[in-house]
Amino acid sequence: MWTYEKTLQYPVRIKKPDPGLAKLIITQLGGPDGELGASMRYLNQRYSMPYREVVGMLTDIGTEELAHLEMIGAIVTQLTRNMTIEDVKKSGFDAYFADHTAGVYPVSAAGVPFDMKYLEVKGDAIADLTEDMGAEQKARVTYDNLIRLIDDPDVCDPIRYLREREIVHFQRFAEAAGIVRNNLDAKNFYGWNPEFDKRA
Repeated sequence: MWTYEKTLQYPVRIKKPDPGLAKLIITQLGGPDGELGASMRYLNQRYSMPYREVVGMLTDIGTEELAHLEMIGAIVTQLTRNMTIEDVKKSGFDAYFADHTAGVYPVSAAGVPFDMKYLEVKGDAIADLTEDMGAEQKARVTYDNLIRLIDDPDVCDPIRYLREREIVHFQRFAEAAGIVRNNLDAKNFYGWNPEFDKRA
């Protein structure tokens, strides 16, 4: 299906650890608009998508989101390497540290663990693609907010890259919605997969 190259999609080279910043950035790993939810959402939506070209887009974007998950993990790992207990206490990383030490665990910046309800898979082409466009915009806003909070250019660089990919994904999902609209007819107005009716 795809080839895994053992390198990050975009380089992460952070010189100065900052566990306080890691506590914020981890929301793009396991928060409500993070990369884990995005990858699982798109890779699961493709099973009920009735249009092959759109299935291909969902597969491609869902797989790329896994690469973004790797990048966020690398950012968090590099921001928390070699930290002392004093660094942990001073930075506000202590609550996370108590549960996970420096392990990369999917939570939001507020410490709420990843929840499967973030996936939003409806099985209807229009509903799912509309959700996907909204999800990409929400992720972009989260990256915008992180950029406002980051002073370190080494951290900001990969975060800006990830933000740009959210915009590209939004555009791709808009194209996919156009494909669905062009294939709809009066009996299949909302993009329902007609194969489901044959099973009943």
